[in-house]
Amino acid sequence: MRKIIIAGNWKMNKDASETSKFCSELGTYLKKHDNERVLPLIAPVFPFLSQAQGILRSLPVAVAAQDVSSHAEGAFTGEVSAAQLCSLEVRHCIIGHSERRQYHGETDALIREKLLRLLENGIIPIVCIGETLQQREQGRTEQVIISQLEGCFDQITIAAGDQIVIAYEPVWAIGTGKTATSGQAQEVHALIRNWLQTSYGSQAAADIHILYGGSVKPDNIRELLEQKDIDGGLIGGASLKIDSFCTMIGLACELSSAGGN
Repeated sequence: MRKIIIAGNWKMNKDASETSKFCSELGTYLKKHDNERVLPLIAPVFPFLSQAQGILRSLPVAVAAQDVSSHAEGAFTGEVSAAQLCSLEVRHCIIGHSERRQYHGETDALIREKLLRLLENGIIPIVCIGETLQQREQGRTEQVIISQLEGCFDQITIAAGDQIVIAYEPVWAIGTGKTATSGQAQEVHALIRNWLQTSYGSQAAADIHILYGGSVKPDNIRELLEQKDIDGGLIGGASLKIDSFCTMIGLACELSSAGGN
């Protein structure tokens, strides 16, 4: 049975002291609220990954990077390699976020290279895909999602479903306050899982976690998590406040304990 992943993408927020404070408070919460079927995850900025790891070590939470270089090593100023993340014992990394696609011109082909580097180093990629508002209004959601999946996973071998995570993030719902309805989100998640089944087989498709991202918050996360193919959230703004983040973890724990998802 798949776990529920409550992932906080901090983007370019929180300094060193704010990171320490948040992680310490999160650690205190998790010591009293541990559920083996729920995995909390936070993604701080690069400089504070080790700091977060140190505070949260041995606790039931994962620390992820927000991006990785497509290169293994070399003269690439400002880049961080998968091997370097691995040396910090970082085991998850977000790639292909719509902001990287939009502001840095990242293509599916580039994201595929990053995916390969992560897999080579035993790091679980959280691969983001999603359509724009214009594409949805044009009725091209399915076409865009399948195209992104085919581009990012072109000739990629997945031996087991725990090797990757996919995050569906409709671009029109990121940071806008708009959220896909639970039905809209489930429809795309089912599309993704069907594609996985066709591409990698029924077992991998059943095991791979598919997260929803796009203005997820305490008010709407329960309804999203109740959907058959939604295995958690990749959360932006609402993950920056410790009370909000812990509330969402708690809701996931309640749902899990009640036999949901």
